[in-house]
Formats: sequence, C-alpha cells, structure tokens
Amino acid sequence: MRIKLALAQINTKLGNVPTNLDKHLTLAKQARQDGMDLLIFPELSLTGYVLQDLVPAVSCRPEAGDPVFHHLLDVSRDIDLLVGFVDEDTRHRFYIASAFLSQGNVVHIHHKVYLPTYGLFDEGRFFAPGNTVRAFDTRFGRFGMLICEDFWHASPPYLLWQDGADVLLFSSASPGRGLSGEPTLESSAWVEHTNRAYASLFTIFVAHANRSGFEDGLNFWGGSTVFDPNGKLVVQAPYFEEALTKTEIDLNQLHRTRARLPLLRDERPELVQHELERILHK
Repeated sequence: MRIKLALAQINTKLGNVPTNLDKHLTLAKQARQDGMDLLIFPELSLTGYVLQDLVPAVSCRPEAGDPVFHHLLDVSRDIDLLVGFVDEDTRHRFYIASAFLSQGNVVHIHHKVYLPTYGLFDEGRFFAPGNTVRAFDTRFGRFGMLICEDFWHASPPYLLWQDGADVLLFSSASPGRGLSGEPTLESSAWVEHTNRAYASLFTIFVAHANRSGFEDGLNFWGGSTVFDPNGKLVVQAPYFEEALTKTEIDLNQLHRTRARLPLLRDERPELVQHELERILHK
C-alpha cells in the first residue's frame, strides 16, 4: 500500500484558535486537491505553543459537538488529519494532545507523556502529563503518535514499535537552540539524527511535522522530515518558513527491509520486562 502524506509546517497565532482553524481547513483542502491521503500538523497547531495562562481558554473537546472539532471531523471525511490541540478532560485537567481524525471519526488521542520543565520550557506548570503510549489502527495500517519531548526518550517509540506500529507520526513545536553550522542549529541536527535512528533501529517509517515562525521570543525551525525503514531521508521541508511538503511512502518497503534486517523478529521484549522489573524492585 502507498500513502500520500503531507507535512503542514505552519506558523500559528498564539491563542487565536479561529485563525489557526481556518489555516488548517485551507491546507486540508489544498492537500486533498493535491491527492494527499494524510495531513500532519505540528504540536499545538490549533493554539500556539507559549500558552501559559491561556490554556483553559483555548482548550477543545475532540468530539463532533465541539465548535472546532466539528469542522475538522467534517474535513476528515475527505483526508485523514493529525492535529495538535489542548485537550480538557471531564475533571478539567489540561493536556498537550494530538488527535488522529479519519472519515468523520476520532480514531485516536495521544496526551503528551513527557512535559519539559527546564531551560526555556515550562510545560509542567500548566499541563498534566499523559500516562499511556499506545498504537492504533488506521485505514492504512497500524500507527503510533508522539509529541516532541516524548520522542526524546527511547521508551515511547519502543513501546509503539512493540505495540505493532509500522509508521510513527511525530509532531513538535521545537524552537531553535545552539548554532552548529551544518545543519544550522544543534536542536535541528539532534532531532533529525534521533528520527533517523528510530527509523533504522525499528525498521519503520517516521514522519515528523515541526512548526515554524516566531512566538514570544522563540524561533521555531521547521525542517519537517520523513524517514523510511532503512533510515533514508524521503523528504524534508525547508527551515524557518511555512511549507506544505508532500511525499509518498510505500508500506511494501517494510517487507523488503525486514526480510533483510529482521530486528523486529529477533527483539526480546520479555527480556526487557524481566530486567526492568529487576531494576525497579532492587
């Protein structure tokens, strides 16, 4: 099976959900006209990143009755979407979340598990952490979703791999940090190196949408990528600017790569479980 996917590398308006929603709908229409099957947006694409006290005001409910998700679910009848938003649960806790929408339905919600609260990041003051990492079935196959800091830790991608995900969808609002020359920023080099490593080690596809633009003194570097199960770069969006980057992946490559390199076959999750139990209980 082949999947035509697009990475929507956008600059959001902080706290302005209606404006950001309009951009989502416009890009979804364009991507569908271009024949895309799936459109991936960055972290907190509906709200902007440095929300702080704005968090309760911009939260949404991922359901048909929500005034924001009503429009997104309608659009998802024509093209699958991954969107970033603030999710409010029934007890009024707020989460950095991604939603996968398809054929008018909410297929899966992921709450960001690791909330960076160090350096220039302050997420732990305003959000609750998620507590599940699970793969999910789509009309294309089994996928997994992670948000920014989640994939800076080895365990969430590993868990998704063991849960059957053959395609990992990463979304982030990663600001530029550290000058290194090639590529331009240390932060972009680190993320690209990490994504390539996951694709290679787990023999999977890794698609990553990062936002662009400036917000509250932060410069988001863009540079969204797709890597194939051989760790080869399939496509990369430009740095530091908005872009709708389109490509196609062939899931038959999973067969070819894993026949040559049977890392999934030879993995021993029971050994990992045994040793983690020993480490946690010693």
